[in-house]
Parts: sequence; structure tokens; C-alpha cells
Amino acid sequence: MAGHHSKNNRILDLYQRLCAGRLIRKGDEARRFGVDERSIQRDIDDIRAFLEEQAAETGEGRTVVYDRRKKGFLLQGGQSPLMSNSEILAVSKILLESRAFSRQEMSRVLDKLISGCVPQSNMKLVSDLLANEKFHYVELTHPAPIQDKLWDMGSAIQQRTLMELEYQRQGQASSPVTRVVEPVSILFSEYYFYLNAYIVEMDPRGRYVHKYDYPAIFRIDRIEGYRTLPQRFHLPYANRFQEGEFRKRIQFMYPGRLQRIRFCYTGSSVDAVLDRLPTAKVIRQDEGRAILEAEVYGKGILMWLLSQGDRVEVLEPQSLRQEMERTLEHVLALYREG
Repeated sequence: MAGHHSKNNRILDLYQRLCAGRLIRKGDEARRFGVDERSIQRDIDDIRAFLEEQAAETGEGRTVVYDRRKKGFLLQGGQSPLMSNSEILAVSKILLESRAFSRQEMSRVLDKLISGCVPQSNMKLVSDLLANEKFHYVELTHPAPIQDKLWDMGSAIQQRTLMELEYQRQGQASSPVTRVVEPVSILFSEYYFYLNAYIVEMDPRGRYVHKYDYPAIFRIDRIEGYRTLPQRFHLPYANRFQEGEFRKRIQFMYPGRLQRIRFCYTGSSVDAVLDRLPTAKVIRQDEGRAILEAEVYGKGILMWLLSQGDRVEVLEPQSLRQEMERTLEHVLALYREG
């Protein structure tokens, strides 16, 4: 019986390593398990038979082949569940560039990513490629470990439970404010994670109601304390919060009500504008000039418009046009006084 049990374990071990993209050599495995090479060959044949049965059922053509050059068996066909070198390199670069974690957390996440995803033979290559960047990684001025917070808030979103937050507002040395919220999504933008949530207040009948008709945005590292409340909130399907749609309409995580803007763009790349403002549509375009419309939440759009210098002119709404004018006059005054 013991022999039968160890044969099962041996086959599962070989199968698992084949799935992970590893090379299986008969001689090495025979020594590793203390059996002869014929037993390993029978194990490989069993795995082949199993894969053939699977292929007949699922149409997925994975098979074990002998690679003469490498002198060992490999799993071929089907998509490898492991990330390729170039995928892991690209994902690691994006992670490093995001500056989302403290130096220690970033290093731990990248090490896990590499050891969990890259075939053994390439591990050193990928680690060496990233070692220099890990060494020069610049963490944020006030790095805050937030992974547990993210999980707790993600759970509250999933279970639709109200949360009470102690929040330290930007640039305010006073004590944190307390807010009761309906958490709806977690977003990441420009180095920080944010919680998107509707602020709620108690009405005279003792029910929680939305304070604004748009969600507020809390930078998660500024949430100093939080607890989930026993109350659940109901989100009617028709009004459910659509994270992707919200994301298209928000700039620099500045919340506010939804507005439709129209502007004239005279820069060289309309495509860059459409990438930056996913809801933007070109209304008219002629030589070196495009009129665009977009739907946006809040005042963050002002920061983007100002970053475009004289390549952009706001046409509508009038209130935004006047705000642009006021800001530009103020900037001009700073330079003239200087």
C-alpha cells in the first residue's frame, strides 16, 4: 500500500512540475525518488494517458514531449499558467513605477512574483535585471503600510457593509474627521490607493441617506482608523456603482459633481487627449484645431487643462471658463510681482 501511495505522490509531483514548465530528466527523478528509470517512464506514460483523456473531453491539446536537446521531458501545448520573462519584466516595471508600496513591501511583492511565476532556469536572469531598480527604488515621502486596510475595505465593499472612518484631511493639522460611508470601490492613481465611497448621514427617521449624489474619495493612507458597522446598505441594480465608468470621468482623484465640458485643442496629438480623457469625443476637426466634448467629475480636470498651456481653450461651461481665467490671472500676477 505504501508503495502505491508513494507512486501517486510521485506522479502528482512530476505533473505539478511539468505544469510549472520544469524539465523532467529520468535519471535525476529516479535518484530523487529512489526508484529505477523504468518506473519514471511508466509515470510519464500515465501522465500522457491522463492528458489524452483530458484532451478528448476539453479539446485542450497538452502533451508531454521528449526534448532531445535538453535531454528531458517537457509539457507542451495549452497556455502556460506561468508568466513569461517578458510579462514578468513588464509587470515588475509597472509595479516599480507605480511607487505603490514601501521599499520593504515592494521588495517582498517582487520576490514572490518572480519565484511564483518564472521558470527556475530564468529566475536569476529576471532577479538580476530588477536588482538594480529595486536598489534605486524611491519610496514615497511618508510610506504607509496599507495592505491589511485594502483587504478589510475590499471585504466591506463585497459585503456592502457601512464603515466608519477617521480621516486626516490634506494639509489640515487638526484632528481627523469622522465619516460614515458606503464603500463602493478601491482605485489606484498617481502613487496612492483611494477608497471611493458615498458619505451618508442619519435622516430624521433614523435611516442613512447619501449626503451628495456623487461619491467622495479618501486617500487610504490618510484613513487613520476604521471599523465596519453592523448595518448593510442596499445598492439597487439600476444605480449600482460602475467603477470603470467613474474612472473614465475623474482626473487626479478630485471628486465633485458630473459636468459636460467643451474645449478647443490646438496641440499636435489629439490621441493623447483621448487617452487622457476616455469620455472625450471629437466634435469637429480642421487644420491644427479640434473641438472636443467630455464628461468629467469634479475639479481635477482644471489641473489637466492648465497642464496643456496655450494648447487648450475651455469653451463650456461658462463657470469653468471663468475659473480657468481667474486661475491664469492669479498665476500671471505671481510672475509679475516676482
